[in-house]
Amino acid sequence: MLLRASENFPPDLRGGAVSIGNFDGVHRGHLRLLERLVAQARQLDNRAVVFTFDPSPASVLSPETAPLPLCWTERKAELMNQLGVEVVWAFPTSRDFLQMEAKDFFWRFVVGQLEAKVLVEGSNFSFGRNRQAQIAHLHAWCTEAGIRLEVVPPLQVDNRTVSSSWIRQLLREGQVEKAAELLGRPYRIRGQVIPGAGRGRQLGYPTANLQADRLLLPADGIYAGRAWLAGQAWPAAISLGPNPTFGQTEQKIEAFLIHFEGNLYHQVLELEFLARLRPVRRFPEVGALVAQMAQDVSATKQIVAQIQPQETGS
Repeated sequence: MLLRASENFPPDLRGGAVSIGNFDGVHRGHLRLLERLVAQARQLDNRAVVFTFDPSPASVLSPETAPLPLCWTERKAELMNQLGVEVVWAFPTSRDFLQMEAKDFFWRFVVGQLEAKVLVEGSNFSFGRNRQAQIAHLHAWCTEAGIRLEVVPPLQVDNRTVSSSWIRQLLREGQVEKAAELLGRPYRIRGQVIPGAGRGRQLGYPTANLQADRLLLPADGIYAGRAWLAGQAWPAAISLGPNPTFGQTEQKIEAFLIHFEGNLYHQVLELEFLARLRPVRRFPEVGALVAQMAQDVSATKQIVAQIQPQETGS
């Protein structure tokens, strides 16, 4: 369940286990915390509830420099629901809200609205105006309010803490396979299919041109991936970047859905990235480009065929 209201959390959903945070990308570090949240909720025989922010606080306070998100809100809620989180409260973030003192937030929302019995947070959790409150403050207030606090240590991979910033770095470098390892699944974007120049169809590879939502895009390149449409997946060769063979410098997102037949215009398509095949480059003539596209499609088929059955869910 995804809620977006700014006040009056439903009384029948209160009294469970709660976690607060951005959860951008819902990566493996988040998954460890959410598993503990769900376990605590089951001990209470009540609901697991996540309080998150839409949009992120950084995008409200510093829109010019804030990092692009790794996940859209509906997808974030979907991933959490799959783990057993019954309620995701995506609070409408505003500058006024972000000026709230940490202690006021705790008593107004954690105690007053959510009526939390257990709070589950990471060891580096901070909140309130200018992120003024740390775990030590939270521990003191939880003790005063009679709330049990569980602090979950960060997840380490390759002797480094799994974080959204590390995943962003990997994606900007085109390392989508390593990013998938940290996320626990392939990275995915979403957008609406818009009309293009139709050149792909002329070359024998009709592509869907995506107008992507505001999400971080991997580095320019040609990728093997999958396209999700209405819950069904199709192998997809994906191109991110310009088309220098035809003198185009504009960055585009194009996907050739292998074996798909039909009209995709104006439909919402999700693209996930499995492997970077090669960089974008200029070909001396169209025939060389078409030959390379055939190789890219063949490689995509092979990579998608290696996906295990348990990795086929949306």
